Amino acid sequence: MSVHDELTSVQRCLDDLIRSVGRLEKEMGSGGLEMRRVRADTNHLRESLALLRETAPAVVASQKRPDLVTISDTPYDPSLWVDTDDEGLGARDRRAP
Repeated sequence: MSVHDELTSVQRCLDDLIRSVGRLEKEMGSGGLEMRRVRADTNHLRESLALLRETAPAVVASQKRPDLVTISDTPYDPSLWVDTDDEGLGARDRRAP
């Protein structure tokens, strides 16, 4: 599953939880400490998921494969390398010690 699919699945589950907590709150009343704690935790989950959804495009973009670059098989122009030294071998007109 993609990150988007996972977030959608979590959102559906969270919506079900919010509805269930609402029904439970109607039956038990909302005045008890435990019920207020469950309601607060549910709201924190909703806020956390909203923050996660905002950062998800950045995470997905960073995990995306970079575009492929085609490299030609034709040899490079030798004039590009005239003024360079072969690294570790010294200059072309001198001998290595």
